[in-house]
Amino acid sequence: MGTHKAYKEWYLQADYDFDTAEAMYKSGRYLYTVFMCHLCIEKALKGLMTKSLKITPPKVHNLVYLVDKIDLTLSEEHKNFVLYLNHTSLPTRYPEDLNRMMKLYNKEKAKDYLKDTKDFLQWIKEQ
Repeated sequence: MGTHKAYKEWYLQADYDFDTAEAMYKSGRYLYTVFMCHLCIEKALKGLMTKSLKITPPKVHNLVYLVDKIDLTLSEEHKNFVLYLNHTSLPTRYPEDLNRMMKLYNKEKAKDYLKDTKDFLQWIKEQ
């Protein structure tokens, strides 16, 4: 797959994952809302990496690593969001205590993640 088509595929999947995050939010599955937000941004960053660096992205989930590899200059707000979202990866992917995680990532928190994900996704696509 050519670079142009490859990065567009990453963005297509990021959009699909964002739609899934919204569906999880509407169904009250807030932990999965946050998980899908992470997956959305991960795929968008891999798309940008493909577009900018003309390489196949590594099979990693670490958003900070991807941002560093692309050498992105983030606003303080985006930097904090990436750090926060990156921190959620493991506990939302493999929760040790489901009830505790469901309380931690409640409706209000999930709504914030959705909003920030949508904003950051748009910013990535504009790069």
